[in-house]
Amino acid sequence: MARGPQPVAEPSDFEKQRLANIAERDALLRKLTQEAQQAGLYSKPASGGTQHGQKRPAKRKEPPAKRVKKEDIAPRRTSSRLAGLQADSEVAKQKAEEEYEKVKEVERQRRQRVTGDLSFGSSLVIGTDVLLKGVAKPYERTFDAEDISETSDKDLKALRERMSALELWDQWEPNRIKITPERIYSMSFHPAATKPIVFAGDKMGTLGIVDASQTPTKNVKSENDDDDDDDDDDPDPEVTHIKPHTRTISAMHTHPSKPETIYTASYDSSIRATDLTKAVAVEVYGPTDKEDDEPVSGVDMAASDPNVVYFTTLNGAFGKYDTRQPASTADLYQLSEKKIGGFSLNPMAPHYLATASLDRTMKLWDLRKMSKTLPTLVGEHESRLSVSHAAFNTAGQVATTSYDDTIKIHSFGVKGLAAKGAAASTTAALESMESWKAGYQLDEEVMKPEVVIRHNNQTGRWTTILKPRWQMFPSDNIHKLVVGNMNRFVDVYSANGTQLAQLGGEGITAVPAVAVFHPTKDWIAGGTASGKMCLWM
Repeated sequence: MARGPQPVAEPSDFEKQRLANIAERDALLRKLTQEAQQAGLYSKPASGGTQHGQKRPAKRKEPPAKRVKKEDIAPRRTSSRLAGLQADSEVAKQKAEEEYEKVKEVERQRRQRVTGDLSFGSSLVIGTDVLLKGVAKPYERTFDAEDISETSDKDLKALRERMSALELWDQWEPNRIKITPERIYSMSFHPAATKPIVFAGDKMGTLGIVDASQTPTKNVKSENDDDDDDDDDDPDPEVTHIKPHTRTISAMHTHPSKPETIYTASYDSSIRATDLTKAVAVEVYGPTDKEDDEPVSGVDMAASDPNVVYFTTLNGAFGKYDTRQPASTADLYQLSEKKIGGFSLNPMAPHYLATASLDRTMKLWDLRKMSKTLPTLVGEHESRLSVSHAAFNTAGQVATTSYDDTIKIHSFGVKGLAAKGAAASTTAALESMESWKAGYQLDEEVMKPEVVIRHNNQTGRWTTILKPRWQMFPSDNIHKLVVGNMNRFVDVYSANGTQLAQLGGEGITAVPAVAVFHPTKDWIAGGTASGKMCLWM
């Protein structure tokens, strides 16, 4: 039996009221929208879907704002009620201001250089008996035994074999030789040839000293000692730490007439002479006003004059100072508008100096003739990016490193000097530069480097800037320079740009960015950002 159409149920009173409310709300919204359109206050919102079959372009994501960490030197908040002070009283306000000024003064004094002599007592115990390209690829060699075996020149092959045969100091692994607490910025050998003594300066002004002639001492255990205490059986090397500065030690120098004294330059605006036999650090130079901030980036001295120090600053100034006179008599010359990262005097003709600057130039200056309160500019060479250091050797050549990933060697037009690095070429260079008259100038073509070596110099933020260092008085009369390698090696080059060795070894866990040669011996030291030392002998 077919069913007929079912009667439609009549909505309840509640449903009727709900539908009426919806209709009333929609009518109100339409009215408001119409009034807004007439007043020009309404625009149709963009569709959330597609338009004409095309996807809406994604909203560009702005880079997050960089967070700048601000050093908070305000004192901790304390309870006035617990201190027995009435809230918002003059006494409470005065107490808060005094605490703020006290903390601010402590912070200022912490960074300010210390004037006067510093005595380290009996802390100097080592060596005083003889003191009269792009992306780093760790452990990937760019020079190895195959390069040596393929060398056709017998003399060059013998030199490469000799330099590559240098071995790591085997008494301790490099990761156990912590010569400084913080990142190493500068290093130096003591000129004594009887045993290797290495100096290193770190970021916080600590000077570390290691006597590499020491050997591990085995402690004899008694029957009552704990068998599990293995640290006493294998002690770390003995390292001397002194703190002559309050900020980074940027450079150091030893004068041949004073082998017991090491001169250190620092970002705390001072130069100090530390007597290693007396354990006293004397301030040689510092601005007259303690509040002046003149970070010193380099220090050097002429072998013929032990009383005059030459220095450069991060403010672009070059200074000459006679240590027998007051600091106010120092001669300062503004050689660059940007920082001077490194400089050196010609060891055989100290009236010539080479500077390397953030302004991308290496400049050669003559101190004998002044022009408009500046030394005479002999010539300059501009690189693509900033130049980190300019180092003279005793042949009159200048080696530079730059952030354009090059090592450049300038011979200033002396023919034959960059050929084989022989003794005859060295003599020609000395005669050439020493024969220049005061005010002599070189044109741009002559200032160009004779040798350009591709080398990865991209150290980044956490590695010390790579700088070339010459062996000043090589016993074989072949000039060699050393520079850190970002693949955790140390590279050795001759004066004509030929690579002689790439030194490495087990236990080197960081880049030995700061590398130095002993003045006469084939000893090379490297320092890392963790304060560790590598030594090849």
